[in-house]
Amino acid sequence: MPNTPEDHPRPTLLADFILGSQDGVVNVLGILLGLVAASADTRIILIAALAALAAESISMGAVAYTSTLARRHLYVSEVQRELTEMRDVPEMEREEVRVILRKWGYEGAEVEEMLERIEKKPKAMLDLMMAFELNLAEVSERQPLNTGLVVLGATVVGSIIPLLPFFFLGHALITAATISIVLSGAMLFGVGWYEARQTMGSRWQGAARMIIIGLGAGFAGFLVGHFIGTS
Repeated sequence: MPNTPEDHPRPTLLADFILGSQDGVVNVLGILLGLVAASADTRIILIAALAALAAESISMGAVAYTSTLARRHLYVSEVQRELTEMRDVPEMEREEVRVILRKWGYEGAEVEEMLERIEKKPKAMLDLMMAFELNLAEVSERQPLNTGLVVLGATVVGSIIPLLPFFFLGHALITAATISIVLSGAMLFGVGWYEARQTMGSRWQGAARMIIIGLGAGFAGFLVGHFIGTS
């Protein structure tokens, strides 16, 4: 049975999920480790981490929304420009299609034959120009909101993971920090593995890369907190 589009997550959804979850884990873990190194006050640590969770999640969701909305506006404006050119300067547009076809290996009469077929389907010609002349992918009307919500939700989930041990083991900060690192590493491993599973990369390499980047950033937060605390 052939796969349908619903069988696999959309590439943009996967990218949004990875962006939000990784950022949430890395940001909050770095803050937690830095605060543990600089302070022994569990209350301050939790307040700071929760404030970072709220601010980072809203910020990431808003940036994802506005950046995707900007891509949507660019795509729509370029569609209108292409439609105008197809109407007003059709020969120039035909030549641009010929250039694309030649890049694909068509020659001579084949180019004109393919051009004639494409011209009979204005939508196909427009899609061809958008994708292969302007290198722009379609951005649907709902995509900015969907992207913003996915990134926001993924950032919240990612941010909560390193925080969990501190809710239950706040009296033992070193133990809580150790468990937080383990949970964060597991989360990053899972995200990296899932990304590689949906793409062509090595699952182990993808997972290892995600762990190195995430825990490396967390360790940087620890060093900052350590040196500030000792000073």
